Amino acid sequence: MHILILSDLHLGKGKFLKNGQLNLLEDFLEDEKFYDFCEFYSKGEYEKEEVHLVLNGDILNLIQIDVDGVFTNIIDDDVTVRSIDAIVKGHPKFFEGLRKFLRVPNKHVTYIIGNHDSGMAFSEAQITLRKYVGEDLQFCFDINLNGVHIEHGHRFEVINTVPNDKYFMEGPNGKMILNLPWGSLFCINLLPVLRKDRPNIDKVRPLASYVKWCLLYDFKFFWKMNYLVITYLIQSNFDEFIKQNRNFKTTLSILKQITIYPLYGKKAKAILRRHPEIHTVVMGHTHVQEWLRFPENKYYFNTGTWNHIPQLDAGLTEAHNKFTYVQIRVDKDKNLLLTGTINVWQGNWKPFREEVSAS
Repeated sequence: MHILILSDLHLGKGKFLKNGQLNLLEDFLEDEKFYDFCEFYSKGEYEKEEVHLVLNGDILNLIQIDVDGVFTNIIDDDVTVRSIDAIVKGHPKFFEGLRKFLRVPNKHVTYIIGNHDSGMAFSEAQITLRKYVGEDLQFCFDINLNGVHIEHGHRFEVINTVPNDKYFMEGPNGKMILNLPWGSLFCINLLPVLRKDRPNIDKVRPLASYVKWCLLYDFKFFWKMNYLVITYLIQSNFDEFIKQNRNFKTTLSILKQITIYPLYGKKAKAILRRHPEIHTVVMGHTHVQEWLRFPENKYYFNTGTWNHIPQLDAGLTEAHNKFTYVQIRVDKDKNLLLTGTINVWQGNWKPFREEVSAS
């Protein structure tokens, strides 16, 4: 069986708004490439093969699109469904590719829920997306496919997760809403404002270097950014639907993790140690492509992202707009890893190149 894993596409309402203006909040502009990707792995040499496509979280950017012009942290099933409808309308080719892939025999699609698409936990949201893609679309928070453990990775950050038993909370009029973590609230309440001035602010790596750069060369925006962040942290103490997760320790963690994207090699190693039946761990979330080999032929991969990542690190001068994904081939009967690679999708003319290979 072939397992394909990609993550962090962050689909919004589409490249253009209703009035024809460029949508500054749209991250994903590669619908045609994704359509070709789905077509390639469902035809030719893969037509009769079993192929399992895993969309490993943050595929839909449900927390950074407005509903009727309003960005809200009061997210219920109705808000989520309307957001999905708007995203599908803005990316028809993307969902056509998924729909056609899932119709081919021996092809499977699993959607793992991340932090930007936490609303997919609503049953109504899952019904809606199946309406567009197909009834065989599956949803989960993590999955183990023949020794391959796949999860988004956000649960390892205090600012991007809440306890499982507190995933939902009672909102206005007694309706259940998402109990959003601090990272999501930051994305909803602050990022749209900051991105109007600096559209790539949430993509720059490393962000800490960008903040220092702003201090020296973009002083006006530096103070605006700091003013907005500090004001938000103070005001959020009094928000009825936010303050339940608030404490001094969390605030310190927020200020630290806003500028740092962690690497998850140690987390993957811990998962492998606790679960000897697992031979491979795959995550996303960090937007950083990663590959590690551990003793006993065990591996960790991070898929990276298909979105543009501006780099301020002088050691990473390559334009970072690589369409990376993980491809794993397993022996289903023996739960053995046969091959594992990080690939870069290049298009039908020359489908992909291998970046790293574990075989």
